[in-house]
Amino acid sequence: MIKIDSFRQNYTKNSLEESKMLQNPIFQLEQWLENAIESKILEPNAMVLSTVDIENRPHARVVLAKGISEEGIQFFTNYNSNKAQDLEKNKQACLTFFYPEMERQVRIEGIVDKITLQESEKYFHSRPFESQIGAWVSNQSQVIHSREILEDKQKELQLQFKDKVVPLPDFWGGYILKPTYFEFWQGRANRLHDRIVYELKNNKWEIFRLAP
Repeated sequence: MIKIDSFRQNYTKNSLEESKMLQNPIFQLEQWLENAIESKILEPNAMVLSTVDIENRPHARVVLAKGISEEGIQFFTNYNSNKAQDLEKNKQACLTFFYPEMERQVRIEGIVDKITLQESEKYFHSRPFESQIGAWVSNQSQVIHSREILEDKQKELQLQFKDKVVPLPDFWGGYILKPTYFEFWQGRANRLHDRIVYELKNNKWEIFRLAP
């Protein structure tokens, strides 16, 4: 058995003060994302998407944020995937960005909706050819008997769409999480971490501090 209870990391790199936080949490998120990019963190737009299924079982997986605006955070997936089935039944979800190198975490709660067909098409056609083919190849979250099934279908579609525009699959597209809650976490010494929360009330963001 691997012994992990003695692992310790004392966080000392930064601090958070309410007075220095931006009034709009989306702008604060963008600032932290820019910091992560400047720090050359691998996959700075990677985030954990947490959903709940029809039986109230939680599920979490890492996806990539592909758009951030004042409206919310966008990501893309197969509309037949497990995550999509969860969101069909329960639109409430949570996103988590974690930057251990910067001793930072952001949790975002909100309501998820599909984006427009035009927005999905625009993003889909900005992807590399192989990624477009990959969207057609995979029946995401479905049981398959071997990897060769995927590879054979990939070769078939590469030939079919060679020198052609790959159409957007009707089972693939984007979502946007419209946030109602943000928590910005900064690691501090002796586990007395900083936690600054933004909560949307009456269309205004209230900012307050939580105990670690």
